[in-house]
Amino acid sequence: MAHQIRRIVTGFDGGGRSTVSFEGIADNVLAIASWEGAYVTELWSTDEMPVDNGGDADRGARPIRHDPTPSGTIFRVVEIPPEADGGFDIDAAFDSLGSSKRPSEEDSKKHGTMHYTDSVDYIVVIKGEMAMVMEEGETILRQGDCIVQRGTKHAWVNRGSEPCVIAAVLVDAKPMP
Repeated sequence: MAHQIRRIVTGFDGGGRSTVSFEGIADNVLAIASWEGAYVTELWSTDEMPVDNGGDADRGARPIRHDPTPSGTIFRVVEIPPEADGGFDIDAAFDSLGSSKRPSEEDSKKHGTMHYTDSVDYIVVIKGEMAMVMEEGETILRQGDCIVQRGTKHAWVNRGSEPCVIAAVLVDAKPMP
């Protein structure tokens, strides 16, 4: 079961005064295909820059996808389970996220989930521990650690016994060569 996230979104009432527009457990949750215990909870997204804060649509209710749209952002929580003994179907996992950023054969030698996004990602580890595997080396991430992921190839690897939960804001960026 996915880590439950209470989501509070502010907005404006009919008179233009600030109010809470949405409050409750975020329900746009994707169980990543074939990866037992891996979940993405989408909290909010935007498709333009600068962002339009008007309107009353729930911008966290659209289909979940891996990358932000051009000039867009995504705010999400991701739960990474401990590595499964039998592994999982990498293609099915990436398909469920609508991702075209699949690991190459060379990348897969480092880890099967090695990937990148055309974004700058601001990440905070909320709970647990995992390794951020890079093309060169890796770093152990623990609760409270903050990461700025700048379009680089990486894999999230949980070698522990408990799920690791991260909050991430993805902001569209120019693709790296």
